[in-house]
Amino acid sequence: MGRIIAIDYGTKRVGIAVTDPEQIIATALQTVHSKDAMTFLREYMKTEPVECFVVGEPRKMDNSPSSVTPQVEAFIRELKRAFPSIPIERIDERFTSKMASQSLIMSGVKKMERRNKELVDQVSAVLILQSFMESRKSKE
Repeated sequence: MGRIIAIDYGTKRVGIAVTDPEQIIATALQTVHSKDAMTFLREYMKTEPVECFVVGEPRKMDNSPSSVTPQVEAFIRELKRAFPSIPIERIDERFTSKMASQSLIMSGVKKMERRNKELVDQVSAVLILQSFMESRKSKE
């Protein structure tokens, strides 16, 4: 059984989270610059088997595509070309950044650390991955 990788794609940074090999626990992995995301994934996958990618899909409140959607779509196309045998799932990522910030507050992370956008992106990716894992579990 391979890991599942969740990706919170942004035009500047990409938050990445991953499951354990048994796909039980979602953990923050890394935040990388958008231009380095594919290189990071290729390197990671040299040592770890990956079963699936989960990409956060940015949506507005009315469920219409957000301004970042074209960049996310381009990233997904690049992901498909680079890893054609690995399925890509999409999941609504509305509110993940706010939920990530709230999670950091509730866990006692100091205000200066919470301003670290990389940390927020990683936690957002974890939330995307947890949401995917819960939805998959409820379907089984």
